[in-house]
Amino acid sequence: MIHPTAIIADSAVVSDAATVGPFTIIGDDVEIGAGTQVDSHVVINGPTKIGSDNHIYQFASVGDDPQDKKYRNEPTRLEIGNRNTIREYCTISRGTVQEEGVTVIGDDNWLMAYVHVAHDCCLGSNIICANGTTLAGHVHVGDWAIFAGFSGAHQFCHIGAHAFLGMYAGSGQDVPAYTMIAGQPPSPRGINSEGLRRRGFTAEQIRNIKDAYKIVYRNGLKLADAIDQLGDRLTAQPELQIFVDSLRTTSRGLLR
Repeated sequence: MIHPTAIIADSAVVSDAATVGPFTIIGDDVEIGAGTQVDSHVVINGPTKIGSDNHIYQFASVGDDPQDKKYRNEPTRLEIGNRNTIREYCTISRGTVQEEGVTVIGDDNWLMAYVHVAHDCCLGSNIICANGTTLAGHVHVGDWAIFAGFSGAHQFCHIGAHAFLGMYAGSGQDVPAYTMIAGQPPSPRGINSEGLRRRGFTAEQIRNIKDAYKIVYRNGLKLADAIDQLGDRLTAQPELQIFVDSLRTTSRGLLR
């Protein structure tokens, strides 16, 4: 399952059930799980751990040094879960010692061509990054978030679960869970109702999320006061928990 023209470092551990295409280079301290397919002309450097049933397309660069001028060859790492699709020319960097030293990508994510995931990013699962999406260092992305083409996030931003960033929308502030942003500069445009319907949210749950969005974005309240109002609803409307959590943990200020 390994093409004879591929170069595999002695310290790399590649499952017998993985596939490695021609002219691919797999460096030291790389681990690749069963069922993962690595196409031709891919470069994977370590320390990097890649789980099972991923597909990494040609010319991707995975696990190379972080693009950080403070990096001094410290032994940082990259961890990729299972069943991810990583398309052509994606670049995914290892972490830096400025944070926990690791870049993390969860399961079942879809990274289209030319996506860049910088050092110390932490991506959940079931995320879609369309062509040209750029995530700067230390960005955290919740499950089921969607980035349209050429969108992205400034370093240290948090993008909440089920959020949607429209085409060319580069956010310099945190985007709460469920929220859609679009435009240049980007601004909130409501909640990701269609995405929630596709994921099985009921009409009542979506209505509750819309009402919560209005409390934060339409009622002219200070953020702390809006959070207090929403806190009273959490027991009866548990779907609001991740929305409230994303408001409480904002790191770069909320995009409002």
